[in-house]
Amino acid sequence: MEHIELTLLGLLLAVVGLTALARLWNVPYPILLVIGGSLLGFVPGLPSVELDPDLVLLVFLPPLLFNAAYFASPRDMKLLWRPITLNAIGLVLLTACAVAWVAHTLVDDLSWAAAFTLGAICAPTDPLAATAIARRLGVPARLVSVIEGESLVNDGSALVIYRVAVAAAVGGSFDLLDAGWEFVANVAGGIAIGALVGFALLPLFRRALADPLISVTLSLAAGYLGYIPAEELGVSGVLGAVTVGLVLCWHAPTITDPLSRLTGYAFWDVLVFLLNALLFVLVGFQLHEVVTHQERSLALLLGLGAAVSAAVIATRLLWGNTTPYIIRALDRRPKQRLLRVGWRERMVIGWSGMRGAVSLAAALALPLDFPERDLLLFLTLTVIFATLVVQGLTLPWLIRTLGIEDDGSPAREELHARRAATEAAISRLEELREEEWTRDSTVRLMRKNYDVRQRRLAQVAGERSFEQDGEDLGEHTDARARLTKELIDAERAIVVALRNEGTISDEVMHRLERELDLQELGIAAYRREPSVAPDGAA
Repeated sequence: MEHIELTLLGLLLAVVGLTALARLWNVPYPILLVIGGSLLGFVPGLPSVELDPDLVLLVFLPPLLFNAAYFASPRDMKLLWRPITLNAIGLVLLTACAVAWVAHTLVDDLSWAAAFTLGAICAPTDPLAATAIARRLGVPARLVSVIEGESLVNDGSALVIYRVAVAAAVGGSFDLLDAGWEFVANVAGGIAIGALVGFALLPLFRRALADPLISVTLSLAAGYLGYIPAEELGVSGVLGAVTVGLVLCWHAPTITDPLSRLTGYAFWDVLVFLLNALLFVLVGFQLHEVVTHQERSLALLLGLGAAVSAAVIATRLLWGNTTPYIIRALDRRPKQRLLRVGWRERMVIGWSGMRGAVSLAAALALPLDFPERDLLLFLTLTVIFATLVVQGLTLPWLIRTLGIEDDGSPAREELHARRAATEAAISRLEELREEEWTRDSTVRLMRKNYDVRQRRLAQVAGERSFEQDGEDLGEHTDARARLTKELIDAERAIVVALRNEGTISDEVMHRLERELDLQELGIAAYRREPSVAPDGAA
């Protein structure tokens, strides 16, 4: 690659600029990245970027999948296993078939194997933009959990189909029965290897408990440790990485300490953002060559892209508005009736089926000699553009129009947890009152703080009134947090001044600055208490 220094600089500046625009316009950053990335390739003078297909999946997928699994909710996935499984397997297969049929019908000489490869590429969803919009607009937590859980599992099922289809397209043979058995073996093998690796890593994380650098580095390696052995054994590395993430997610509270968690959250936020952003921008750098190498006209390419995108969107909407009625006819248990949602909620889930980083990585990973590789890459980007940009920008309107509102469950759960934690702390404080090493003045001060917090939470729950306490304890909490923030700012200013005048070293300044930063983060977390009406509605 020529001028690699300028290319890297251009990539980073493009990511910064597009993300800043996304923040300014209050839209999820993937939407601006796919628009800007698509346009970048047509800027005159930009160098061409050629990626090694063998490295694309290896570099991008394991950390993205591990991160998604690590921050998933096993509880919600267990509760909502039916819609998640149906969407992640049944809908993926149907989408792959629908896209394959459209592509094979409309594109001359496109083999069924290549068409199914495109279908598998377009099948997995990306929840990043959809969940950001849904949470901002107060969509019920259950719907968000379905969108996230589906995306986590359908990456594995779609990429298993992808592997089978690519092998058939390159090797020239395909047997449906063999493909079916291979699918089952890939899924079972990937999950088994991921579980083994996950449980094997638990003792290592416990030994690294006191060192955040080792802990975070080990978390980065974990996704690859699940992915690479599975791929080498010929099973699903995607499900291997996902399963490792789920195992470590469940045990995370006991294998990490506070400093490791804070360091890890910051590291993974930046890493996942950069990986997603670079994927979109890198495709933009190649888009110009993809279009110019095509013998088809731009109008024909856009028509093919529109047809494939329509197949992806229509299949999801059709599935979401037919399958539930079949399930209801077969399973009429009262327990299942409580889990049902109406057509409005299903429309939101259907319209949230956006495509993103996994589809891009799969398209870029196609062998350079793959039949119609440039066309498949163009169609993938078209589908991502149609689902991410068109559906992403209209999803807020759809949510408001359908009247989808927050059911208050996350706020109620958070309030319940805060009250239980406060009561546990007060109970422990009373137990420690008689210990020799405690001091009465310290115990009284801490008990007073917890009493205020307990009464504040009772006000939030509607169990105490402002008149009973003599004031709105929410305002009391805000005033206390603001005062503490002012004091921390004063401490920070004098520490920086001492460094500037040479009284203390930069090392000492950074050590004190870090302590003050952690205190300030604690204040911000303390102020973020749930707002729940007496009847439990947010």
